[in-house]
Amino acid sequence: MLAVFNRPLPVILFIGIALLLDQVIKYAVEIYLPMHELVPVLPFWALYRTHNLGVAFSMLSHLDGWFIVGMRLTIVAFVLWLWRKTAADQHFAHLGFAMIIAGALGNLIDRFTYGYVVDYILFYTDTWSFAVFNLADSFITLGAGCIVIDEIIQHRRAKTPKA
Repeated sequence: MLAVFNRPLPVILFIGIALLLDQVIKYAVEIYLPMHELVPVLPFWALYRTHNLGVAFSMLSHLDGWFIVGMRLTIVAFVLWLWRKTAADQHFAHLGFAMIIAGALGNLIDRFTYGYVVDYILFYTDTWSFAVFNLADSFITLGAGCIVIDEIIQHRRAKTPKA
């Protein structure tokens, strides 16, 4: 199943579906979710609409918006290059690259559409809270995780003696 992510058409379809889902959710958040108001979902998870001027998890929010746009475009180009150069049998890496591209493009669309990134997922306890993030950020994080998993698999394959 994961082998399809080393071919362009399935990757383009995946990215398109991920972008559509990301943008539909963010549009609904902008329309229906009150700004800076906690809407509990579970005891540790809430919806909390905020605007992010930085990158994933509000990092680099002090930098100029156009610098961040340029950085995201550079990252997408670099990840596309990695996707093309990665061996066809590195299935998790290909999936990870597709997820990172989808997430980066989702947040880039926000930047052009709204002038900021729409964040709305909050994990918290009574004494702690994580940065507010969105589905696109999740794609980027999970994509990076897939690449790490693939690297571990490749490392173990290289250590396994050939029969």
